[in-house]
Amino acid sequence: MDDMLNNLSTYGYAVVFLYSLGGGMVALIGAGVLSFMGKMDLSIAIAIAFTANFIGDSLLLYMSRYHKREMMEYFKKHRRKLAFSHLLLKRHGSWIIIMKKFIYGLKTLVPLAVGLTKYDFWKFSVYNALGALIWAIVVGGGSYLFGGVLIEGYKLVAGKPYLAPIALILIGGSIWFYLSQATKKRR
Repeated sequence: MDDMLNNLSTYGYAVVFLYSLGGGMVALIGAGVLSFMGKMDLSIAIAIAFTANFIGDSLLLYMSRYHKREMMEYFKKHRRKLAFSHLLLKRHGSWIIIMKKFIYGLKTLVPLAVGLTKYDFWKFSVYNALGALIWAIVVGGGSYLFGGVLIEGYKLVAGKPYLAPIALILIGGSIWFYLSQATKKRR
């Protein structure tokens, strides 16, 4: 975390942009905390994270729509997860495009699944922009508002380094278990 905060305070907005092309949650939380500390401007960080997140998902949709064969080579092992994302899109409609920003693992898969369908690009762009805006404001603003709590939590974990891997294993394991159960073949 120290390295992330040092990189963010040194390279700031470029790091937020690059991280937000993919997921970007950690970088945006770091930018919110640094804004709380007075080392970054929160509104600029949110605007950059919103723009990069929108661009990243649009590129994923474009690649899966116009380069299906090449993209499917990378996702042979994840076809069930792509099918699950497609099912979520059918079941919940366009709201899944907004909500996927907050669900680890779906952020990448939903644009890929949408790109494999005939879903309208402009409709996707509107929901993607709305989702990216909500995500950037909630995550960036939330980490700014709770900056003091996050700093104190970090100090607690830094003093007991064994807590971080345990927490990551529990969170990662829960997400993996959920996705594996949701995409499990039913008989």
